Amino acid sequence: MLYNLLKFVHVLSIIVWIGGMVYTLFFLRPSLTPLAPAQRVQLMHDVLGRFFKAVLYVSTLALFSGLWMIGRVAKQTVQAGGSFAWPTSWLVMTVLGVVMILIFGHIRFALFKRLQRAVTASDWPAGGAALEQIRTWVGINLAIGVVIIAAVFLLR
Repeated sequence: MLYNLLKFVHVLSIIVWIGGMVYTLFFLRPSLTPLAPAQRVQLMHDVLGRFFKAVLYVSTLALFSGLWMIGRVAKQTVQAGGSFAWPTSWLVMTVLGVVMILIFGHIRFALFKRLQRAVTASDWPAGGAALEQIRTWVGINLAIGVVIIAAVFLLR
């Protein structure tokens, strides 16, 4: 039961993270182009601030639930007298998931700080530049997330 609950939390966390990136990149951001730079940068700052708080939580949940599930399966396998070997899909998921978390750390704690400083100073060109860097790295993280999902379903 606990394993299933953690798997649910793990998958739900990934849905929130990946879904938020898709929504932001493909729906929200393009819809804001008619707005003046000050409004666009301020709105994106506010939305990303909320989203990044959520990602901080869900990425942590995904990491720890995933590691716990792997540890649980490894422990059960060894206790049953077997030898645990990581399935390829789990290895890809774990390594690339950690890469995604590191990239998110850069987005949240470096690039978003630049955006915050620009908004505080009403420096809209600097805010736009920070948003462009955030967009690039979120796009990279989204691509990695899609690779992970493909690995889970195609490397079984």
